[in-house]
Amino acid sequence: MDVAKAEQKEVYLMYSYIRDAWKNPDESYVKELMQQRAPQWRKESVITRVERPTRLDRARSLGYKAKKGYVVVRTRVRRGGRRKTRFTAGRKPKRQGVKKITPKKSIQRMAEERVARRYPNLQVLNSYWLWEDGKFKFFEVILVDPNHPVIKNDPKINWICDKHHRGRAFRGLTSEGKKNRGLRNKGKGAEKLR
Repeated sequence: MDVAKAEQKEVYLMYSYIRDAWKNPDESYVKELMQQRAPQWRKESVITRVERPTRLDRARSLGYKAKKGYVVVRTRVRRGGRRKTRFTAGRKPKRQGVKKITPKKSIQRMAEERVARRYPNLQVLNSYWLWEDGKFKFFEVILVDPNHPVIKNDPKINWICDKHHRGRAFRGLTSEGKKNRGLRNKGKGAEKLR
């Protein structure tokens, strides 16, 4: 029994070390590691399936399990406001509606939706920030296969197999979607945040 407790403590410490390193990436090994990986990620396609999560602590806290039926995808989205084309019709530059057009939808939510479109047979469980450079923000999105027998037989995750969880990312039902819609706060006064 003591051996099992010792192993459990070691695993807990491992996750805490990873979490602390990602809390301050500039002061830990994370910054150097990501600066090495980011150029390669920029050369890859926008949506890339990965074998295992880069931030294991964050993925597990958001519901990831290392079992069949779970898929992790890395994606990148442009930084900054919306890119709008300048048209030839005449008007004052101020009224063209090209600069300073910022959508209310967050960039992380855009990433979830794009991944959901690429994998229509999977459902988005959650996502987390990975890295950002001058041009892009990188995210990892956790997907679940609702038709996989392992997922159907797991009582902790088989709620996602219900038909009213289809298209979760598009309806703002993920954690980031609810945050974006102002649903983190409840009760009187929360209306002001939405």
